[in-house]
Amino acid sequence: MPEKWLTVNADDFGFTRDVNAGIVAAHMRGILTSTTLMANGDAFDDAVALARATPSLDIGVHFVLVGGSSVLQPGRPLPATVAGLLRASALGRIRIYDELKAQLERIRNAGIRPTHADTHKHTHLFPPVLDAVARLSAEYGIQWVRRPFDLPLHGSPAEVPWSVRLTSRTLASVRAHFHRKLTQHGCRTTDWFSGFQITGRFQAADVLRLLRHLPDGTTEFMVHPGFCTAELRAARTRLKESRVAELNALTDPAVAAAVKELGIRLAAYPALPAGPQRP
Repeated sequence: MPEKWLTVNADDFGFTRDVNAGIVAAHMRGILTSTTLMANGDAFDDAVALARATPSLDIGVHFVLVGGSSVLQPGRPLPATVAGLLRASALGRIRIYDELKAQLERIRNAGIRPTHADTHKHTHLFPPVLDAVARLSAEYGIQWVRRPFDLPLHGSPAEVPWSVRLTSRTLASVRAHFHRKLTQHGCRTTDWFSGFQITGRFQAADVLRLLRHLPDGTTEFMVHPGFCTAELRAARTRLKESRVAELNALTDPAVAAAVKELGIRLAAYPALPAGPQRP
């Protein structure tokens, strides 16, 4: 009988201390199973301490090439936008593989062995970044890499902009190359992915809708929970109060009850089944 497996992953672990605290709360009190750590985050050390204190929280790497400072060259800013990253890459001004390796090494040197990988702003959709992520994942034994191609939304929130929906559909055009590259390096992805279109705009009702329409196989649900104190308000990000809304949704008792009622198997990446890959 087909099974529905769900891993709920929080991006931005290490961004700020209040985001870190919200991620841990979503794990301890809600359905969050995993998170990905930013090696260049201002609250990296706090995140590492929380990871050590919360061994049940599955940790991956959130590779960053847009925003913040370089780990390879401390004090040097990374490009501020994806367009800036593409220009810097084309001009040879950023050593993508070396930068990502330095980030991964910083995480490993802190005593954390990431089980999965993704990228800030989904930059591994671009071939040079995908190549570096796939190579590093193979070299360091990271089995799982995010596939950022959204599931179709059912009765999605009306406030999801048409431009976001269009971007999500456009990203699907690179899916074949994306999976070929990962397969060449022995990397796996979940069968399905959700979260891109509703980042920063979902509540418990939207999570319940996703759960009711969850397909058979393995799915990653990308989330961005957090508390919003002065630290996050001062940070450069559009996701502020929305992180509190996501935290509330992920810890809503009705959401946990629906997971149980629908027979969905919540699991961190290492516990996901290694069945045939969906293209």
